[in-house]
Amino acid sequence: METYDKEQLYKRQINLYIEANPNPNSLKFVANFMLFNEGESYDFANKDVATASPLATALFDFDYVNRVFFMNNFITITKSDEVAWEDIRDPLKFFIKDYLEADKPIFTDDITGDQEETQEDSESVKKIKKILEDYVKPAVEQDGGAIIFDSFEKGIVKLQLQGSCSGCPSSMLTLKSGIENLLKSMMPEVEAVEAEGV
Repeated sequence: METYDKEQLYKRQINLYIEANPNPNSLKFVANFMLFNEGESYDFANKDVATASPLATALFDFDYVNRVFFMNNFITITKSDEVAWEDIRDPLKFFIKDYLEADKPIFTDDITGDQEETQEDSESVKKIKKILEDYVKPAVEQDGGAIIFDSFEKGIVKLQLQGSCSGCPSSMLTLKSGIENLLKSMMPEVEAVEAEGV
């Protein structure tokens, strides 16, 4: 009589699919369930800043991984120019799938996601955040990235580009032609939009 390993039988079935985005060096690995709380994002520009995440640290062990971004039900990986996605996307996909199926921790520490609401926000800042939330965030997430509000001073809105948006050739065009024009049309006090830390 054939016996079944109950642990294997009831283990969560992880499905991952891959999505391209406007950044040719980034791919989005999308899971069939939520990995993180809605709206939280975690951006790791290198292994040194990824110490709270064993998964991000392990991904940086692949020497062609330049950036790791977590949000909702996806992981965006940005690679170096020297390698082609055809050579590395499947090994990365299987590594992530095996890691999640083994139920290993994504984080060791209790860390909070980006863009926490603060009580000191002015009415202008609240309005900017609301416009970004309603009009910008969904499209940017679809492309495997995030644009996070940084500051608003003297008519200048500063935003942080994360995930696939960081280093993307079209991100500055999106920032100036898209987001800047949108904010200027809805808020006359906005004079310009700039990327912080790019």
